[in-house]
Amino acid sequence: MPTDPLYVNHQKDYLDLIGLAAAWDAYTGDPQLVIAVVDTGYQNHADMTDTSRWYLPSGQILDLADNDQDPWDDTPDAKANNPFSHGLAVASVLGADTNNSLGMAGVTWAGKVVPLKVAHSADGSITTTTVAQAVQKAVALGAKVINLSLGAPTFDQVLENALVAARNQNVVLVAAAGNDGVDGILYPARSPAVIAVGSVDTNLSKSTFSNCGPELDLVAPGRSILVLLPNNGYGTASGTSFASPMVAGVAALYIGKYHQVKGAWPSADQVYQCLIGTAQDLGPSGHDTGYGFGLVRADRVMTDTTYCFP
Repeated sequence: MPTDPLYVNHQKDYLDLIGLAAAWDAYTGDPQLVIAVVDTGYQNHADMTDTSRWYLPSGQILDLADNDQDPWDDTPDAKANNPFSHGLAVASVLGADTNNSLGMAGVTWAGKVVPLKVAHSADGSITTTTVAQAVQKAVALGAKVINLSLGAPTFDQVLENALVAARNQNVVLVAAAGNDGVDGILYPARSPAVIAVGSVDTNLSKSTFSNCGPELDLVAPGRSILVLLPNNGYGTASGTSFASPMVAGVAALYIGKYHQVKGAWPSADQVYQCLIGTAQDLGPSGHDTGYGFGLVRADRVMTDTTYCFP
């Protein structure tokens, strides 16, 4: 049980659905493992500081949209009267400082979260070219997991090439399915190189906003998720954007634990087979378009000897 005061009343109900507390009994994260969050950038927060979780390697272009080294989220939403930093919120789900007697818990308790800013500061716009560059940068910085809580309806070959190249280097890519409540998984989530994540409510029914489709792989809680807000704030947010980093965080826990046990890194295919093989089947039996292979289960991931630790 982490010491974070908001955990019990604001997070435990949905994190227990994925068996996170039981998983933490086995492993809480590799301090050296790099997770990339390709998003609107980062903001420093008392519960996620640049000396604890954020990884900001010097001399690197971390703002791919504006081509500079500072990935601070200064997009319009982050500077509004009621500011919301999408990048901070997404990253906090998987990487908020945990067991620190402050605020909320993250899926991983340790590891380096590198923010790669792909949203232009002026208007928040994102291009697939910039996302492709961010994926390449994440690989170059040694990321084992890349979270992409973004998407659009259209396929892009340049981005697909970057995704495939990353997967071939055993980087695990996780992306949000989309929030339109329709049939049609957004891209890049629907790429075969990417784990597509939808959202469920706390009653394990599909969230009404969660997109469906045959490319859907997994679901995780995505409604009323506790997140960090600018200016050391806390709030809740809903969307597949916040289900995706739960799966990315579980993948990071598994990768670190596998390395600890086996002395080697698992392949991206191994991670995929572990996550889908241990998922809790929801909806129609077997894989389906609303729930994919089912709900990610961190507790099963840590103990399974068939798919995860053969």
